[in-house]
Formats: sequence, C-alpha cells, structure tokens
Amino acid sequence: MEKDLSNMEKALGVTFQNIDTLRQALVHRSYLNEHTSFPLDHNERLEFLGDAVLELVVTEYLYLNYPNPEGEMTNWRAALVNGQQLANIAAKLFVEDFLYMSRGERKDRDSKARRYILANAMEAIIGAMYLDRGWDVAKEFVTRAVLSLLPEILEKKLYIDPKSRFQESAQEHTGITPTYRVHSEEGPDHEKVFTVGVYLEKERVAEGVGTSKQEAQVDAAEKAIEAKGW
Repeated sequence: MEKDLSNMEKALGVTFQNIDTLRQALVHRSYLNEHTSFPLDHNERLEFLGDAVLELVVTEYLYLNYPNPEGEMTNWRAALVNGQQLANIAAKLFVEDFLYMSRGERKDRDSKARRYILANAMEAIIGAMYLDRGWDVAKEFVTRAVLSLLPEILEKKLYIDPKSRFQESAQEHTGITPTYRVHSEEGPDHEKVFTVGVYLEKERVAEGVGTSKQEAQVDAAEKAIEAKGW
C-alpha cells in the first residue's frame, strides 16, 4: 500500500526528488514479512547512513561554535542524538503516521519498543535526505530539528544523566543525598518490571518504573526533578 507522503515532506520541510527514497526510510523490517512483494527494502541501511550524517553535522557545529573540551562536547552530542531525543523529534513530526509496520508492530504500543522504531526511522530519514538532496539539505534539517534543542539542553544540564542531576540538585537544595529503594518486581525473569522509589531521607519524592533496576532509578530521578521543580 502506497502512502501519500506529501504531508511528511511538509512536516520535514524537505521536498524529495525521488519520493521512494523517503518511503524506504519509513519501512520497518516487520512490514516486509507481511508484504513480500513490496518493492522497497527496509530502512536499516538508510539508518546506518543517517546516523553518520547526524553525528557529523552535530559534531561540526559543536566544534566550530564552542571552545569546550572534547569530553564536554561528547556529552552534549550524546544528549542531542540519543534515541529518546530522536524519538521525540519523530513524534513532533508525526513520523509514526507514515511508518510501514506489520499489524503486530502497529498494535504493540509499548512505549519503549515504539520509541526505538521512531528513533531509527528518524536516522533513516536523515540518511534519505542526504542521499536524495545532498549534504546541505540534510545539514539544514538537522540544524533546524536537532541543534535547535541545544540551548535548552545546556540551560537545564540535560546532558548530565538524571540520577546525577537529581543528586546535585538535592545536595544543593537540602544537603541530602538521594537513596533508591525497590518497591516491587513483577513478571517472569526475562520480562521483569521494577518499581523503584527515590527518597530524601524519609520523604518519598517519586517512583519510577523500568525493565531493570537502573532504568527504574533513572525514571524515578527524572520524575523527582520534575516533582521538586529543580
């Protein structure tokens, strides 16, 4: 089934010379299992290309505009190009509406799996732009969609992981070091879900959920920062 991608082009602000290059960027591997006669390949090769283009655009921008040490710029870049950030950008551009996915993937709205698919599609779209329209067009898009997030990342120190951020803020505001406690473990070993609380002494500030204790702690720390307005 061919989708009209003109609205996708409008959202991206890029007109493709060969619309099938963009279409391929939107094909998840699962779709081809159900549609064996579909004329295009899945998007993983474009994702590989787009990842490199994205990293180079961001790296070049940071190098040319900031005199900071390599370690700091590496953290900033990671905050700009990580999967969560790319999935957020994809969501703002309504990429999910245009994805070619199997019926099973379409129904499975598990946020973690869906974010992963969206992030990969975003990289594939950047790869498609580079292939179809060249470096300047891809660079302009990345500058507009990704690098525009840098001021907020620097201002809110989002390049520091949430646990470290909450610890710094808690010590600054209260002089207390946060502690984490597992509240529950549910599910079979291969699909465990952990619920973890983060505390400032006896005060439970927030709860987080994740498929590992570490993931649940990070989720709890993010919610604690929000709850405290730090």
